[in-house]
Amino acid sequence: MKIRIVNKSNNPLPAYATIASAGVDLQAFLSQPITLKPLARTLIPTGLFIELPVGYEAQVRPRSGLAIKKGITVLNTPGTIDADYRGEIMVILINLSNEDFTINSGDRIAQMIIATHEQAQWELTENLNESDRGAGGFGHTGV
Repeated sequence: MKIRIVNKSNNPLPAYATIASAGVDLQAFLSQPITLKPLARTLIPTGLFIELPVGYEAQVRPRSGLAIKKGITVLNTPGTIDADYRGEIMVILINLSNEDFTINSGDRIAQMIIATHEQAQWELTENLNESDRGAGGFGHTGV
């Protein structure tokens, strides 16, 4: 699949690290470093703009290394980029640690996955078919 991309940053294009990688890393594109205080959140630009085909979305997700080692994650995970969005890809980062975290231009801050999706056609009804689960949710099967 080919996806049109504009790169206004000085970072390389997103690339898959291995042949089996599902996602590509997104890098910060900043004019100066940003220090994220504990429990603070900020919007990080990437300098990337994409044109996805209809029927596809881009999902922005945390990087596991940043999450476990530094407590840095993507706040609205997964963030969805729709096929008709043409603005800059931005990442909402939050610092869930007890220490300041500095983000520099070029830092790998998130990963992006391209996925297919369907659009549902809603069929209004008065009731739903029964299932074994029924209305059970939120831990109804135990720990």
